[in-house]
Amino acid sequence: MTADATPSPVGRTGGPRVRGTAYPGYVAGKLGGAAVSLLAVLVTSFFLFRLIPGDPVKFMTGGRQVSAGQLASYRREFGLDLPLWEQFTDYCGKALTGDLGTSYQFRAPVMDKITEALPNTLLLTGTSFVLYTVIGVLLGTRAAWRNGGLGDRLHTGLALTLYSIPSFWLGLLLIIVFSVGIGPVPGLFPTGGMESGGEEGFAYVLDVAHHLVLPVVTLVAVEYGQTLLITRSALLDEMGGDYLTTARAKGLRDDLVRRRHAVPNALLPTMTLVFINLGRTVAGVILVETVFSWPGLGGLFYQALSVPDLPLVQGLFFVFATAVIVMNTLADLIYPLLDPRVGR
Repeated sequence: MTADATPSPVGRTGGPRVRGTAYPGYVAGKLGGAAVSLLAVLVTSFFLFRLIPGDPVKFMTGGRQVSAGQLASYRREFGLDLPLWEQFTDYCGKALTGDLGTSYQFRAPVMDKITEALPNTLLLTGTSFVLYTVIGVLLGTRAAWRNGGLGDRLHTGLALTLYSIPSFWLGLLLIIVFSVGIGPVPGLFPTGGMESGGEEGFAYVLDVAHHLVLPVVTLVAVEYGQTLLITRSALLDEMGGDYLTTARAKGLRDDLVRRRHAVPNALLPTMTLVFINLGRTVAGVILVETVFSWPGLGGLFYQALSVPDLPLVQGLFFVFATAVIVMNTLADLIYPLLDPRVGR
């Protein structure tokens, strides 16, 4: 057989075959686990943030001297005068219908504030997610296939170094160098925010993209290493498989063996990370959004935490955790379609 011949797939997964009797039970188990996790998040989000020091009612007065009657009126308005168990049952009942309460500091429904900030977060974290996932998978694949070579050592060393750097520290460093300017390097990018204001049309798009550069670079630099290392490790585990030797014996070129057989079988661990990161795109990155004054959910969470604005903090925490749980569950449900061994 010539080198250009294309035999049938030799991978171990054998295609998307799922045992009909086992898969429904597998799905039911995963969905049940997700429901229990959501219930645990609901309970945790209520009690955890009530341990934060500070009186939200005093914050709402803006530091003014107010009478005890006025403070009692505020507590009654927001239900803080009720027993804790009654506050909890009221919170759970409303949360299950999509009502996460009213923000203390904004005097607006929590869901409205989340809906308002969500597109900004998705723009930042979604752009970063696509870039660091593609870069991590490509570089991880090349590093594993040339294991021990110069490129492998350079990519792995750089990935480990950047992954160990705190994202807020790297963000501050980039602001100092590329926003403020240092030595011969002029300030090229804005220090923060999402837009300069006053721009319309295509000029507005360019302005937002200009503000997007440094926070995206920060997230990609810190996050791509994790994807690279997991992809590299998974592919190294596959490289000694008999099915790869069989593929080479049938005449496939080395790059086809890697692309068609080794990489698909090595992607399950990487897929887990991809789905977790996909869930985190909704949560945003609190420290990076705070450092760059990005008006997303992460920055909103930081604002709410500093008050403390209990309904807003609880609502954001619930949304963040729900996104991760949903993506994790979705990954679990997809696994058996890619590898029948998982759902047996």
